[in-house]
Amino acid sequence: KKFLFRRSGSAAVAVWKNGRPATSLGAAFLTTHLSHPQPKPQRQSLFQPQLLFSTKSPRNTHVPNANHNHNTGAAYHASANRQIVQRRNELLRQKREARQKALEKDRRRNLRLRELFHEENGHRKESSSFETGGPPMFAVKVVTCPALRAELKMNGREKRGRMFVERPALFDQLLCNGDEDGGESSFRGVDLNESSNDEIEDFDDLEATNTSYACLSVKALKQTIHEFFRRLKKSTYVLSASLPLLDEQGNVLPHPENDEETETMTGTWKVETDEDVQRAFVEAERFFLRQQQQQQQTDDDSSSASSSTMKRPTLILHVTKDPDAPPPPPPPPYLANLPDPQISPTMTMLSFYSFPPDTGIPSPESTAEQLKRLWRPFRALGRIYVAREGINAQMAVPTNVLPNFLECCTLPAERGGELAEVLGEYMENGMNVDPIPVPMEEFRVNPAFRNLHVRVRSQIVADGLETPLDWQSAGYDMPPLEWHRRLKEAREVREKMERQRKEREGNESEEQNEEPLPPLPPLPIVLDCRNNYETQVGKFELAEPLDTVNFRDSWDVLKERLKDVSKDAPIMTYCTGGIRCVKVNAYLTQEMEFTNVARLAGGVIAYDRTLNEQAPTEEPMFKGVNYVFDGRMGRRITDDQLGTCYTCGSKTHLITNCKNENCHRRMVQCEKCSGTYSGTCSEGCKARVLNGGMVPVKSVIGSKTTSTDQEDEKKEMEYDDEENVVYSNLDDYSDGHSTPAAPLLREIEANTASIFPSGAHMVSGAMQGSFLTTLASMSREGRILEIGSFSGYATACFLEGASLAGKLSGSDMGTREGGGPFVLSLERDARALGLAAAHLKVMSEFGMGEEGAKEASKIRSDGVEDFEKDSVSFTYNDIAGCELIRVSDALATLEEMTSENPSISTAPFDIVFVDADKTRLKEYVDILVSNDRILKKGGLILVDNVLWKGLVLDAASNGSGYESNSEDEDENSSTEKEREALRRNRRARKLANKMHRFNSAVVKDDRVEVLVIPIRDGLSLIRKR
Repeated sequence: KKFLFRRSGSAAVAVWKNGRPATSLGAAFLTTHLSHPQPKPQRQSLFQPQLLFSTKSPRNTHVPNANHNHNTGAAYHASANRQIVQRRNELLRQKREARQKALEKDRRRNLRLRELFHEENGHRKESSSFETGGPPMFAVKVVTCPALRAELKMNGREKRGRMFVERPALFDQLLCNGDEDGGESSFRGVDLNESSNDEIEDFDDLEATNTSYACLSVKALKQTIHEFFRRLKKSTYVLSASLPLLDEQGNVLPHPENDEETETMTGTWKVETDEDVQRAFVEAERFFLRQQQQQQQTDDDSSSASSSTMKRPTLILHVTKDPDAPPPPPPPPYLANLPDPQISPTMTMLSFYSFPPDTGIPSPESTAEQLKRLWRPFRALGRIYVAREGINAQMAVPTNVLPNFLECCTLPAERGGELAEVLGEYMENGMNVDPIPVPMEEFRVNPAFRNLHVRVRSQIVADGLETPLDWQSAGYDMPPLEWHRRLKEAREVREKMERQRKEREGNESEEQNEEPLPPLPPLPIVLDCRNNYETQVGKFELAEPLDTVNFRDSWDVLKERLKDVSKDAPIMTYCTGGIRCVKVNAYLTQEMEFTNVARLAGGVIAYDRTLNEQAPTEEPMFKGVNYVFDGRMGRRITDDQLGTCYTCGSKTHLITNCKNENCHRRMVQCEKCSGTYSGTCSEGCKARVLNGGMVPVKSVIGSKTTSTDQEDEKKEMEYDDEENVVYSNLDDYSDGHSTPAAPLLREIEANTASIFPSGAHMVSGAMQGSFLTTLASMSREGRILEIGSFSGYATACFLEGASLAGKLSGSDMGTREGGGPFVLSLERDARALGLAAAHLKVMSEFGMGEEGAKEASKIRSDGVEDFEKDSVSFTYNDIAGCELIRVSDALATLEEMTSENPSISTAPFDIVFVDADKTRLKEYVDILVSNDRILKKGGLILVDNVLWKGLVLDAASNGSGYESNSEDEDENSSTEKEREALRRNRRARKLANKMHRFNSAVVKDDRVEVLVIPIRDGLSLIRKR
């Protein structure tokens, strides 16, 4: 019932199994592939009508790695991306410096010419003529031939063609070379490359002289011309020179349109060498001096003096199109008759990706620049990622140039296509083009993209794999209509199985000897490879979401889900555009060795388009909204509302980001709550936005000035040059003007995200960590008690501050019982304590610099073990002590420490940091304030997370807190998943109530003074009186 289809060149073989021929459907499939050659080699496929699709390809040379370290791979690619960004920023910095140098050079030249004008006018007021030499500058009238005038599309300044060239003191030597009346053969120029210092007395730098004065060399003259004519291309023109035509009063006449007429009247000579340039300007100055002499003689013969109209030496420079220059290459066919994209009434959304085989893309940087250059004429917008493995693009293109854009991306190399090696036939399933264009008025209000961003990445989709797989071997590409039919068949099978089950249950009490029912084909495993926020608002029927936060988390989920599944079980996968399915299916076939894997060709986008175009009467098997990665956030396919509003819990299909840039939470939110909370996730974020705490970046699409894309530019375009940094909010500005975190702390944060992915947000972070270090360094002895070590980030910050306090006070090595700088940390989680101990061991041995960071990075690959001891001690900088103690109940441990004979005896502390059980915070404070055995008088209690994601505002606005309708909510929730979401929501509200009650109680306690700081999730500074 199944056959193997192999394609190698033009050969195809059908293998029948179990001695039975292929079905008619399978034969039709084989005939189709044999009679219609594919444009590119197809992956080996296994097809069976009973939902079997593909087999492991013999082309796969990847050896499955059972110990594939995804955490190490994610860290490697994160580091690689940081290096790419640093390299790009360095190139941008170099470009800015070069641009600044060019602008500075222009400024100095213009300033010099202005000075020369003043000098010339001052000399003219004192004397009517120049006794030696001429004025300090030349006037050059640039005349272009009609052919160049048409090509250059000159502006008014270029049409006037007036340039001024400085005259160096060296020019006096040129006037003395040769006989003035001796003609061309008698003139001897100065070779600037071979001249001795005696010949050029006033210029020590011969090279600077050669490039600075346009009247001395061809190179300098052409450089001046190119600065004047911005569109003039090199090696496309020839230069010649002539003297100006004057009227009877000495006025310079306009240049005739016909160059032959000028040559007849004044004579024209070619300008090809440095000597030609020098001779041309010498002739211009001699002509000027002769005019001055004639004018002087005329004035002497007449009773009244007159001033000559010719104020300085003038040269006519002819720029003529070179007849021997190679013709410019013809424009590519896709630019022929290109409409004006700015007048397009609509924008079309599209996406595509490619995985070029073999070596992939040799130079991603060059390819990125090439894409920007080729797509600029289309005025396309979008976000494109380029890596060695391929290209991933989401774009918006003016609809009137869409056919031209598609031709640009798919044109073969033999017809002039420049992208054939990276796109063309290597685009998986072609381009996903949205069938419904967006009106330009709507696009300007809610733009999907603001600019064209082409970014180089380590991977086009971050998968976290340490070594890449063979993306050319990724299962069977199932066309959308076949996918649709397969799901419908699977739904029918499931319904039939459900009917049979009910019939069996109904007949259990009856004694009947019926024949067994015929077996039904196995149901496929349909996996949704998208992240959880995407599957919340839409998915296919029968689909099982992987429920990942990031795509790189998929591999562990797949291993757990498929650990007991047969290797030939039918598996169907899908994602938004198809690119993630390529990686998932490659992993399934190569790493997990599944042999019957299929994926939706082109993803949900292609399914939606194909169903609308080819089967519009069919009911979509995809329900809800397809989340897309652009400003639209989603495309509604059906009216089903699958999502649960983050703020109120009602059903909705809308997904958005919190408008508070400091939060930017991606969430499902109904239209009512979006209006109530002003597009934010909570009252806290709403207040921050309305009070001006976050200033959104505004832009107008279609105008010349547009803002940068917030999600890309905010993280990547961080220039070293302070004047070019633009901060979108005060938090970013504060970060940019604060001392960066120590390298070891960055590695602690990375290790935490790798080993505790779900708890990565619990790390204090750079801003709060620096604050904790500062407080510890300002304390009396540098003694800190920490309740809740977690991964050791805050512990390391406190230990650094304690050592600074010890150095300033000149104390000896601190101990737990004897005093001095010391950090004591309590933790109950054995694995977290093991990670914290590993970090502090590195800190004590290698410090917090790059050496310590290098050692700490090894923890991700080596892993950590659960902490089995009762305690472990360290010393830092030979002055500060540190001890980690494992406890079962921190509150009980504190109570025992205040007794007469405690098992953990300590000297009092300056600071106590409480980051433990949030439901018992008031009890912690009461113990610390009620006696002085743990916390000194005047000491500080730091309590973390007192604002609890901003939900304390809601708790405060409800008086006694949130109202609980758990029984009604559970009763109205139909699925377990909905009930679980409600339980999480209730837990957050419950903790917000606890936090609000704690804050309200402690501020009324006369024994303390309280300051709540809105840093991170809120930090309460409680000073013991």
